Amino acid sequence: MPIIKSAKKRVKQSRAAAIRNSKVKRSMKSAIKGLSSKPSADTHAKAQSRIDTALKKGIISKQKAARLKQRVSGNAKTAKVNLSKKSTGAKTASVKKTTSKKTTKTNKSGSKK
Repeated sequence: MPIIKSAKKRVKQSRAAAIRNSKVKRSMKSAIKGLSSKPSADTHAKAQSRIDTALKKGIISKQKAARLKQRVSGNAKTAKVNLSKKSTGAKTASVKKTTSKKTTKTNKSGSKK
């Protein structure tokens, strides 16, 4: 058991982080297993999303994420899941806002002529 105050705090933080990381890792694994039990496009997308989340949070490495995603896609293809992207019909249109700035011409010395 640590004696120094900062070391005690570090132990507390690392325990909390371990719990957070294990939850993300467990949800990733259960999503992958869910794909093998009920193969569908939704479970495939969910598994890929959970893998990406674990990668983004630094729980798994980039290479492991790529390997898992390849394996998940291969399992979905052998289960003959249609992986093509479908449009939902309700697309949200992005509106661009334009702002105009008024500029005045000045010479290099900063005075107007």
